[in-house]
Amino acid sequence: MMSSGEGVDSVDVGKARGKVQPPEDLLSKALDTFTVPTNGDGPMPALPPVMAAMHGKSTTEILTDLNKIPLFMTELEENDELEAFKALAYEGTPAEVALNFKEQGNECFKEGKWADAKEFYTKGIQVLQIEQRKRASEAKNDHVKSPEEHEELQILETSLVNRAACHLSLQNYRSCTLDCAAVIRLNPQNVKAYYRSAKALLALSKISEADDVCARGLALDPSNSALKAVAEQIIAKNAAVQAKKQKELEREQQKRKEEMLLQAALKARGIRVRKTKQPPEMEDARVQLVPDPSDPTSELVFPTVLLYPLHLQSDFIKDFGETETLGSRLAHILAEPAPWDRGREYTYTGVECYMETLTGGLIKVGKNITLLKVLGGGNVEVVDDVVKIFVVPKAKGEAWIKDFKAKKASEKGNA
Repeated sequence: MMSSGEGVDSVDVGKARGKVQPPEDLLSKALDTFTVPTNGDGPMPALPPVMAAMHGKSTTEILTDLNKIPLFMTELEENDELEAFKALAYEGTPAEVALNFKEQGNECFKEGKWADAKEFYTKGIQVLQIEQRKRASEAKNDHVKSPEEHEELQILETSLVNRAACHLSLQNYRSCTLDCAAVIRLNPQNVKAYYRSAKALLALSKISEADDVCARGLALDPSNSALKAVAEQIIAKNAAVQAKKQKELEREQQKRKEEMLLQAALKARGIRVRKTKQPPEMEDARVQLVPDPSDPTSELVFPTVLLYPLHLQSDFIKDFGETETLGSRLAHILAEPAPWDRGREYTYTGVECYMETLTGGLIKVGKNITLLKVLGGGNVEVVDDVVKIFVVPKAKGEAWIKDFKAKKASEKGNA
């Protein structure tokens, strides 16, 4: 990008001369130097044919011609020079070249060098495919394949099915199936293609497709031991998949049954529950029937959080049973002072417990009342599978309640 100073200079020069000067054709000038002697020693040696052909042409014309030469190409286009350049890499007819690559691929495959073998097969396939496209563009409607074409197609078929074997060994299953499909289009009687395609499809867990391909191969060669072995593998895998699906189905049915029993148990006890759009992450903690979720006579347990709002602390109880009292849990939890309870205010006899009601108020929870009685009274609800109980010192209970109600009133006003 030119600086602002250079831009101004360019404009000023144009104005001074009355017109903008065309750029100097440097490439054409350079070629001319090869044909014009620079001293008196006689004419310059003759130019190579390609350069001689460019003499006298403009830069645009020269670049257009150069783009048709493979070594100088900047744009891909079909031309005779490019095809000739490709052909220079190999000697012999397309069939001879492809056959040579196929034999090199076979040697590598025998040594277990599948990636190298694949590359050799690919080169041979590419040579034959170029020849096929060329013939197709020149062929007439009544075209009859020559012996050379038949030979090329046979080598192409073999190279493709061999490359499919490489893909299978390299676990490139998708590529294997594509090569096998190409082989079957060339020769629907190629049993190896059906075998390798069935193996690849089975590895991809496409059981129905593998079964179809294997059946087609066995229809051609019913005694083929390799195909029979694949057929047995397909049957075994299908049985395993069906068994897994059956287990998943039974597990899902059991899950639905347990959920229905849980909802029935909650309804029978008059316990209100509600889910929010963003429930907290609690891993495996949830409202459930224990010890047997599928037995309606089992006891309900609730994940419960004891909140200490004046200190922003909490205790989590994973399975608070419906027949348990709050006092039984508090006696254990408050037996030892918490590190944050520096004033030793949180003792079994020194605290009061509250729960928020459906209307946003508070209800006092007695220590000797069962959780079921509190939850089944119709005044509270279990939100996102969690029971929340506020624990505050008796001496500060009244002030906390007043502050709680003021905050709730403010929230309603803002809403």
